[in-house]
Amino acid sequence: MRSLEIGGRRFDPDKTPLLIAGPCVLESSEDAMRVAEKCLEAAEKAGFFYVFKASYLKDNRSSLDSYTGPGLEKGLEMLSTIGEKLGVPLITDVHSREETGPASEVCDILQIPAFLVRQTSLVTGAAATGKVINLKKGQFLSPEEMSNVVEKARGSGAGGVMVTERGTFFGYNNLVVDMTSFERMRPLGVPMIFDATHSLQLPGGLGDRSGGRPQYARALARAAVAAGCDGLFIETHFSPLSCSCDAEVMLPLEELPVLLEETARIFRMIRHEK
Repeated sequence: MRSLEIGGRRFDPDKTPLLIAGPCVLESSEDAMRVAEKCLEAAEKAGFFYVFKASYLKDNRSSLDSYTGPGLEKGLEMLSTIGEKLGVPLITDVHSREETGPASEVCDILQIPAFLVRQTSLVTGAAATGKVINLKKGQFLSPEEMSNVVEKARGSGAGGVMVTERGTFFGYNNLVVDMTSFERMRPLGVPMIFDATHSLQLPGGLGDRSGGRPQYARALARAAVAAGCDGLFIETHFSPLSCSCDAEVMLPLEELPVLLEETARIFRMIRHEK
């Protein structure tokens, strides 16, 4: 069953594309709200089902000195405020089984980070909350290997499962996207999302932090939609280089509307042909 209940609304990937978008990690409440408002406006205009994304904790950082977020309690308060004010579903990363309970009380989707996607206790713990689970495909996993992770989540009570493609290691400090992965994961019977910004990350490429090439996000997003993905994951901010996490990776917020308009046209064409 590819359609999912998200935040009291039905998401049907055969009719409507999904947009998961927001800043990498929560910093300022005001800035997060501003980003959420602009993402919602652009998503509604282009015809996307919108879910606000931000992390209360980014545990996978290059340096000990890197900003990791406001933490579980304060971060969930910030997310709750955005969800209540804008009426949008919420998604956030969870990093341990202990975080899944509190996060599930606020968020509609729990996301398993790519580096943790083979952690059985985390996947099953998140799924046991009954929430929809978004599994970020590990940079070290083939498309076919994701079937094992999907079955862990399904068999543990998840309210639905999605898989997000975010690139595969290509030597050191680089990633490449295999566009055949969407067709190869189609038999899983779950919505498939494309992470248009992390796929352009240069892991550890700047020594004490990761670099990125967000200028290519529009091109890759168009290609992924044409290849059959059901939605897009985009980290974005109105001033990316002022952010404390993934500054070089995030898409400038002003570029989001055009990206969504372009990909929406491709979505409609592909689904009309089906």
